[in-house]
Parts: sequence; C-alpha cells; structure tokens
Amino acid sequence: MRGHVADLASPHPIARTLPGLYQDESFVERFCAALDEVLAPVVATLDSWPSYLDVATTPEDLLPWLAAWTGMTVDPGQPRGRQRLLLRQAAALHGSQGTRRGIEMAVEAVFGLRAEVRETGAAAWSMEADAPLPGEPQQAFVLQVFAAADQAVDEERLDLVVEGLKPAHVVHRVEVVHG
Repeated sequence: MRGHVADLASPHPIARTLPGLYQDESFVERFCAALDEVLAPVVATLDSWPSYLDVATTPEDLLPWLAAWTGMTVDPGQPRGRQRLLLRQAAALHGSQGTRRGIEMAVEAVFGLRAEVRETGAAAWSMEADAPLPGEPQQAFVLQVFAAADQAVDEERLDLVVEGLKPAHVVHRVEVVHG
C-alpha cells in the first residue's frame, strides 16, 4: 500500500537550480523547500513508474488497474499470487483466446486446476451438393477439470469463465473430475 513517506527528500532540490543571487534569500530557501516537499512524492512516483507496470512489483491494490490495461479482469477474491500469474500470462491468453489451448490455459491460470477440452475435432462434408451433413449440427465440447478428491470447485464460476472464453456459437459442458 502506498502512503505518505515522512521526510522524503527531493533528488533535485529546486533551490540548487536557482541563480546565486536568490540562493542566499531566506524566503526563497523556505519557499523552495516547501515546493521540494510537495514535489518529492511526485518525483518518487515517476522514478518508480516501471515498477508500477511490472506484474511482479506493482502494489497489490493496483493489480485491477494493471489488469484493465491488459484487457483482463481480476477477481479481487482471488489470491494475489494467482492474480499476478493471470496478468503475467495476459498476452498468451489473449493470443489464444477462443482456442482449445487458450481455454485450458485460462482455467489453469484462474482456478489453478488442470483442464482438458474434449472435442471431436471432426469436420463434416459431403460429396453431394446440398446433402445433409453427418453428425451434430451444433459444435460442442466438454471441459474436464481435474481437482483433488477433497477440493471444492465453484462450478458456476467455472462455467461463467468458460462462457466468456469460448467462441459464441459453440456449446460447452463442464465436468469436474475429483481424484
């Protein structure tokens, strides 16, 4: 958490940059010291800017802000380590969004559980024009999530996450395998 840092010194005191004529004036010295005190936190924040943009070092309360920059949403109820892992993988997750691997990676990043998408992978075609295609008309997959025997899994939340990741026209079903 950030807050006031007592006696934070400015790395570039304003009084030292003034012409010699003004440096010996008591009022100018006090005025510049007051400005230094006001500007020191701003300078310190700007000097620390790269650490605010680094997933490993950003303060915990800025994780949702950093997630918004990457187009992600983090659940504040998740452990901070899991939030950081999700943000670390943001580029890879966006690059594979809607794919089998993307869904598996996202479930692992969000829930910490191994997941496997089961689909036929088949393509339907016919030698005759306008002939009915074999198989199911609706594309679908089953997501198997593997959890420990005594591990509770929020299946409703898991279903919502998968709903947001998969292509809109594909039907899915979630199976939690305890073992």
